[in-house]
Amino acid sequence: MAVRQAAAWCYRGGSISAEPRINDRIRVPEVRLVGPSGEQVGIVPLAKALELAQEYDLDLVEVAATARPPVCKLMDYGKFKYESAMKAREARKNQAHTVIKEMKLRPKIDPHDYDTKKGHVVRFLKQGDKVKITIMFRGREQSRPELGFRLLQRLASDVEELGFIESNPKQDGRNMIMVLGPHKKKTEAMAEAREAQAARKAERQGSTPDAEAADEDAEAQSEAPAETPSEA
Repeated sequence: MAVRQAAAWCYRGGSISAEPRINDRIRVPEVRLVGPSGEQVGIVPLAKALELAQEYDLDLVEVAATARPPVCKLMDYGKFKYESAMKAREARKNQAHTVIKEMKLRPKIDPHDYDTKKGHVVRFLKQGDKVKITIMFRGREQSRPELGFRLLQRLASDVEELGFIESNPKQDGRNMIMVLGPHKKKTEAMAEAREAQAARKAERQGSTPDAEAADEDAEAQSEAPAETPSEA
């Protein structure tokens, strides 16, 4: 019984579809018709609208089903669907997602390790990502939180041209945490990366095959997802 009721509901048009009704699937006596170039044709009988669609070799597409009468437009529906899919794909491709990277340091980090980790922080900020800096205290170091605080302040000062302190240093158990935010938005960083990539490709046009292959390898490495470095 329930199956028959559900089938009857779908038959009456109660099911929800993301696709608009087109051509002979449109079941109304008249429609407000929009021409192929967006011109307003006016309210016409459905039969007349379908006849015009055949003359133009186009589809009659219902674009506003809740209007009274419904609004329909003459268009190439297959082409419309393809272009819409391509636009959605491009939008997803250019969509910016802010990522929070993490960098772990020890309070008594040596200068070489500090420079290496600072370089990673600089790279993350240039990419438009936030960076969570964690100072890890061990043993007696826990009684010297000022060491971690000074180290965080030093790092923030060293990268102030690229980022700012979004979350001030705070103690979290054995760790001290600070979050740096980038000055550049993710979309800006992505646009600059694309421009740099285009410039590299333009430079390779006059280079030798060996040099071009080397540039492609360097480009692939620069675009690969960054791994969180190990602890100092």
